[in-house]
Amino acid sequence: MRTARSGFRVAMYPLVLAALAAGTLHAASQSYPTKPIRAIVGFVPGGATDIMARSLAAKLSESLGQQVIVDNRPGGGGVIAALLARDAAPDGYTIFFGTISTLATNIATKPRLPYDPLKDYAPITLTASNPYFLTVHPGVPVSTAKEFIALAKAKPGQINFGSSGTGGGAHLAMEMFGHMAGLNMVHVPYKGAAQVMVELLAGQLHMTFAQPAVMIPHARAGRIKVLAVTGLKRLPSWPDAPPLAEAGVPGYEAGSWQGVVAPVRTPKPILAKLHAEIVEALRSPAIRDRLVREGSEVGGIPPEEFARYIKHEIEKWTRVVKQTGIQIE
Repeated sequence: MRTARSGFRVAMYPLVLAALAAGTLHAASQSYPTKPIRAIVGFVPGGATDIMARSLAAKLSESLGQQVIVDNRPGGGGVIAALLARDAAPDGYTIFFGTISTLATNIATKPRLPYDPLKDYAPITLTASNPYFLTVHPGVPVSTAKEFIALAKAKPGQINFGSSGTGGGAHLAMEMFGHMAGLNMVHVPYKGAAQVMVELLAGQLHMTFAQPAVMIPHARAGRIKVLAVTGLKRLPSWPDAPPLAEAGVPGYEAGSWQGVVAPVRTPKPILAKLHAEIVEALRSPAIRDRLVREGSEVGGIPPEEFARYIKHEIEKWTRVVKQTGIQIE
């Protein structure tokens, strides 16, 4: 016969187990990290996301006392890396450097996207956001964005542009530019912004929307020409480049961003520690000053705000794809 006392003991077991689990989790988070951390990047080395990841990895390795190792997994517009991060153990030893492409535009352009940016990851923080630069090879006979638009209109289907992946942020920004300006250009996708820049420098591409970290050294050396920026204002880092909205495409505005997420169900104390350490690293003069010089806005927002930011970006680019009729090959 079951007594009231035995029933009480049975009822208490789940509470005891929950308390033990919470205690174990707290202890684990207090000692975290105890081994190296993998930072997954969905693009080839040398691009803006890779540069950010390596800068932060160096700072985090110092502050956390464990090596943070950048793992480049290019392919599929960042999908390969996103799946790798999604399927990793949610223990804080895998983080993912997501981008506008992997966390927003992919869901707007890939009907059968095998992951959900809003459900499969735990947001940590936005690291940086910035406009693109409209850049062309020096051999393209133009000096302004208006001249480029006129040239592209005069040669429909003969001007090409490169991006770091089909359906990515730069690709959609350029498709929107072409749609609003009435251009017919040919898209050439690559596995990362660094490859795009190599092809632009070699003259295999006529144009691209480049990110500051990749573009500025080559532009200052005269190896490419900068015609405009995709934001709404001129940047101190390149004051001669007018916004596209003033240079022939009224109402145009676009930009890129990066942020760090972890596999969903990563313990909140660990997410909080990673957030605090990343924000501190973003505030370091070496990283902050470089971003500001490039015309980027330094991130560091709370996880909840980053989650809302991602949702807003998904809605924005889904709307753009529908409104412009962008065709994703």
